[in-house]
Amino acid sequence: MDWNHYRFTSVWDLPAPPDGVYAALERVEDYPRWWPQVRGISRVDDSTARARFRSSLPYDLVLTLRQRRNDPVARTLEAATSGDLEGWARWTVAPHGGGSRIVYEQEAEVRKALLRRLAVPCRPFFRANHTLMMRAGHRGLGAWLQAV
Repeated sequence: MDWNHYRFTSVWDLPAPPDGVYAALERVEDYPRWWPQVRGISRVDDSTARARFRSSLPYDLVLTLRQRRNDPVARTLEAATSGDLEGWARWTVAPHGGGSRIVYEQEAEVRKALLRRLAVPCRPFFRANHTLMMRAGHRGLGAWLQAV
């Protein structure tokens, strides 16, 4: 087992129309407004951004996100990630029960040296930290969509 390799899937159901959800997810520069653990996003160009994340554990993750797919018909956004995590992340939005089902998938290899050294003893904490971050994102996006 590679202790520094992670694969995550989160499913969010929201009572908002899929096109509105997709449009909100497409605007990465707004993420810090509705997702508390996204501490900052700065655009490098139309397809690249730098992001800083911090959840419950006392460390930041700094990533460069490079758009690989932006498909409004399929309502799919995908980015390659580099920096403290190397891999990819994908949002897929679909109609569901009068609202939307959002599926977030991520595959990542940890590159941050401290986290690599702590991989074995802290893996359960890293996974729990991610789960808490995703729950906050779900709540935050739901509230953001109701407000705008």
